[in-house]
Amino acid sequence: MSETSLDTPDKDAETSVTEKAYWSQNIRLLCTLMSIWFLVSFGAGILFRDFLDQFAIGGYPLGFWFAQQGAIYFFILLIIIYNVRMKRIERQYDLDD
Repeated sequence: MSETSLDTPDKDAETSVTEKAYWSQNIRLLCTLMSIWFLVSFGAGILFRDFLDQFAIGGYPLGFWFAQQGAIYFFILLIIIYNVRMKRIERQYDLDD
């Protein structure tokens, strides 16, 4: 057997551990951001609407604003956060381009 074929199992094992760690961080980040989005869109727009309607933005009750506009703005913000964090995670695992 050649020397390269002997090194392959170790490299495969190392790659497998790296891949698992990478995907673990990726899924954890995704679950965190989706939970935040759920709380903002469902919580602020529906569950906490009565409380938030005491306040106003641009003449509209805050609960209504979150249901119509705020959840969208938060979703865009979460996409930006995901992009920044994923670039950092990819650099950590040497997967950046």
